[in-house]
Amino acid sequence: MRLLLATFIALLGALPPGLPELAPTGTLRAAFLATNPVQGRIDPQTGAVAGPIADLTRELARRAGVPFKILPEPNPAAVIDRVKKHEADIGFLAYEAARATQVEFSDPYALVASAYLVRSDSPIKTTADVDRAGVTIGAAKGQSQEIYVSANIHNARIDVMGETPSHDALVTMLTAGSIDAFAANRQRMEEAARTSTRVRVLPDNFLMIGQAIVVDKGDVTRLADINRIVAEVRDSGFVKSSLERAALAGIEVAPPPRR
Repeated sequence: MRLLLATFIALLGALPPGLPELAPTGTLRAAFLATNPVQGRIDPQTGAVAGPIADLTRELARRAGVPFKILPEPNPAAVIDRVKKHEADIGFLAYEAARATQVEFSDPYALVASAYLVRSDSPIKTTADVDRAGVTIGAAKGQSQEIYVSANIHNARIDVMGETPSHDALVTMLTAGSIDAFAANRQRMEEAARTSTRVRVLPDNFLMIGQAIVVDKGDVTRLADINRIVAEVRDSGFVKSSLERAALAGIEVAPPPRR
């Protein structure tokens, strides 16, 4: 009996501390932005999610020894709402200061570039040309790019839209002149540019922002576990391999944070 007890205690000591806290219901529930290709893509036939957030969720669940469920959400506010209501254990979001007042952000696992989409014949050549009187910039409300341009653009007008338009709608708005540029992550803009020769993506980025995992505000135990795992998968090449498989534009592995 003593030998069995000693073996049990030794096995407990070998388990990663705190990992059961990742999924208190026994299933790791992860919310993400369903329309954001740098996070993941949903197969229209099967509903299966592939991409960086799927790989990371699977790895977190494997380490916790539990199954997982991925929850597609329409916007950042919905991801935060799921986490705060404890309907999701973790969420995936780009870091933003106002969001950090509502949830805890892990160290970033990736850096994502944002760029402008413009008409092919637009006089706008680089990001420096965008913030000028007479220019109208479109951006989706609540997205990182909208938050950034609303705070940092001083001369151009910002047209805040309820959601990110489809690629065809973006082409129509730009060629009709209702907007002169649209701000989003580079992957999304490159995808839109591939649908029509009438639009192009500016060559430089206006923003590099960290993609991270979020938990409810004050949940420091779960955050510490996640930060440890993020460091391990970042340093091991796991994140790099995931990004390469997803074949994403303008996204790279985040460097280790400065403490």
